[in-house]
Amino acid sequence: MLTGQAGAKLHGLTKLSPTPQVHVLLPESCQRRSAGYVLVERTTRLPLTQTKNSFPVAEVTRAVLDAVRRMRNRADVEALIAEAVQRGWTTPRRLRRELDEGSCRGTALPRLCLAAIGAGARSTAEARGVTLAKRSGLPPMRWNVRLRTRSGLTLPSPDGWIDEVALAWEIDSYEHHLQPADYRRTLERHNIMTAHGIVVLHSVPSQLTREPHVVIKQLHGAYERAKARPRPDIVAEW
Repeated sequence: MLTGQAGAKLHGLTKLSPTPQVHVLLPESCQRRSAGYVLVERTTRLPLTQTKNSFPVAEVTRAVLDAVRRMRNRADVEALIAEAVQRGWTTPRRLRRELDEGSCRGTALPRLCLAAIGAGARSTAEARGVTLAKRSGLPPMRWNVRLRTRSGLTLPSPDGWIDEVALAWEIDSYEHHLQPADYRRTLERHNIMTAHGIVVLHSVPSQLTREPHVVIKQLHGAYERAKARPRPDIVAEW
């Protein structure tokens, strides 16, 4: 059966890094070797098989992990895992179980990325945000929480949230999608939250990678501003 990036692509996932390699799983008893662009992996743990475009393919959790175990770029690993989880085709729990039960080769980076995605991150940028929030030394940050007023009015759901002081952190995707509608939605979200007393910090994805120390400093500044005013009566659910 096909697995890895070839299998993930047949499942419909798109966050893949270019490779000419086709990864094939065979039973341990089959004496076949890799040749040319075909990577043969013999295994005693053949996963469930699904048929995609007439090809036998490893189920999506195994296909994704077989792909990321051979990736070396953290952003690529985060992107593929986040896409599979966000689409609801697998879960962090199933991915961790598969990692624990399979070979330990190439699992360090996927485990690191899973820790961030398991905390609630839905994208590569948010996964980086999880890491920076932990490094900041601030109170725990929740991810993609649901906000409402005490009277029941639903508010926008921020990327990050420190409940102690009602601080919202927005990692703005419009850096790479400069469409007027996207920017307008970002402003609307900001205005609604600030109108209800929430302190909102905005960061762009590239800054999380290029200037992490600056982002951490900004987080501390926003936290102090939020701490200095009375906490608004906002209810967060996660």
